[in-house]
Amino acid sequence: MWEDRKQTNTNNPTATPTPNTTNTTPIKASMATPHVAVIGQNMLIIGKVQSSEDLYVDGEVRGTLEADNCRLTIGPHGKANAGARAREVDVMGRIDGNVVTQEKISIRKGGQLVGDIKAAGIVIEDGAYFKGSIDIVRRAPEVVSLKETA
Repeated sequence: MWEDRKQTNTNNPTATPTPNTTNTTPIKASMATPHVAVIGQNMLIIGKVQSSEDLYVDGEVRGTLEADNCRLTIGPHGKANAGARAREVDVMGRIDGNVVTQEKISIRKGGQLVGDIKAAGIVIEDGAYFKGSIDIVRRAPEVVSLKETA
């Protein structure tokens, strides 16, 4: 019974083919997301991590984290037994170490930081834990463009 239907459909010249549902249009990666380096939840890194792009840590790092002129995010599962240096730091997990930022540090609800902070600004949400000292520094003066001086 099933064989007859198959033969009828394959031999019938008026049968309509099934449409191809796959999309072959390429997606531009540059439009999708900005560049972010990720240390995954099941990763353990021992040593110095240095990044020239934004860094998201959801695993464990023991050593130092450096993301100068970039954003460093410690995800909710992230653990850093490390000192950290970045343009901006966002803590949702845990950092045990000193943190230096050029702009600001945010310790989110559920985030923990044990160590000294040196930053231009700080945000500590309700439900966050912080133990250490805070040194608020002035931001570097903005560079004046040539158009404004002319």
